[in-house]
Amino acid sequence: MAKVLGMKCRECGELYPAQPVHVCELCFGPLEVVLNWEEITPRVTRESIAAGPPSMWRYLDLLPLEGQPTVGRNVGWTPLIKAENLGRALGIKNLYIKNDAVNHPTLSFKDRVVALALSKAREFGYKTVACASTGNLANSVAAHAAEGGFESYVFIPDNLEQGKVLGTLVYGTHVMAVSGNYDEVNRLCAEAADKYGWAFVNINLRPFYGDGSKSFGYEIAEQLGWKAPDHVVAPCAGGSLLSKIYKGLNELDRLGLLENGVPTKMYAAQATGCSPITTAIKNGSEIFRPQKPNTIAKSIAIGNPADGLMAMETVRKSGGWADDVSDEEIIEGIKLLGRTEGLFTETAGGVTVAVTKRLAEQGKFADEGTVVIAITGNGLKTLEAVTGQLGEPTYIQPKLASLDAALQTEKLLSAEKILTAV
Repeated sequence: MAKVLGMKCRECGELYPAQPVHVCELCFGPLEVVLNWEEITPRVTRESIAAGPPSMWRYLDLLPLEGQPTVGRNVGWTPLIKAENLGRALGIKNLYIKNDAVNHPTLSFKDRVVALALSKAREFGYKTVACASTGNLANSVAAHAAEGGFESYVFIPDNLEQGKVLGTLVYGTHVMAVSGNYDEVNRLCAEAADKYGWAFVNINLRPFYGDGSKSFGYEIAEQLGWKAPDHVVAPCAGGSLLSKIYKGLNELDRLGLLENGVPTKMYAAQATGCSPITTAIKNGSEIFRPQKPNTIAKSIAIGNPADGLMAMETVRKSGGWADDVSDEEIIEGIKLLGRTEGLFTETAGGVTVAVTKRLAEQGKFADEGTVVIAITGNGLKTLEAVTGQLGEPTYIQPKLASLDAALQTEKLLSAEKILTAV
């Protein structure tokens, strides 16, 4: 019996067979995968999951593949870190970091969604895969396509960070740098998907691609001892990750695997320079207004998010909240995570840390419950954002006298900083 029963429109409920489409023909609403829970439920237990591989595929029974994964077999099962130092700095007692900045192979959470999407592309018989991307997705599609033997095309805005451009070119893909922002790139890709018949992971394969992010939520709960956290702070670009984390937690609860149900409140984090989702939530709006991105946080700079309404609905349904931060606060968030936990995150992680700080100051975590923040990408990808913001090395000669002089200068500078602060 098939694991995937078909697709369902989130807006009007119209049903479709499982196929590479993402929009309802009747109302143009987004489609979601419908799983066969009668077939799945009897065989999924804590023990069956624990017996699986140390990757996202330990949850294969809950992901929309009929067979085994054919790419990305080592993706996922990233660390959940008790962030004692950062927690003290923010005044949060039970703070954890879900660190997808060390995901395999391209150091971001996008490896989860791409591993699933490309495995599904193979099930559908595609030979060529593609994506519209702000950087991390391009890296991941290119890498997994190389592993899986697909031809690939990735479309990016022409002003992306060089780390992300080089981190895509290295895999031998076709990189199309488009003059325009992500939303313009995405519109072009929607047309290309129709014309060329390629598998665009975040367009015609979007329902399957998005479900890869459920594994982020599954892992958090299992790593917390089969308990859902009280609070999750996640960055929003297209809006899917936040909603799929929540969906994953609720699916585990549906299976009776959680100790505490799903008390989780979801919090959306964006940069003020591109904040359609958080602005709408804070204003109490039912819809969001698209924005033209203007922020250093390019990896989440999507002015017209495809799953923005779903993210807003998830935040409200869960009883969470949203906020956004300036570029200056983003840089401070990157620095704060680095000096407290020894983790180097890209700008999206800086957004998440800075928004978590803001939420703590607002008293959102006053219940002293478990707080998990999503770190979704590695700082080595966005070096430009912090260049000139971290100070300079102290240059010395290879002599002890030179070191002594430098250390004396450092002590004087530290004393001046203390006096200034006082």
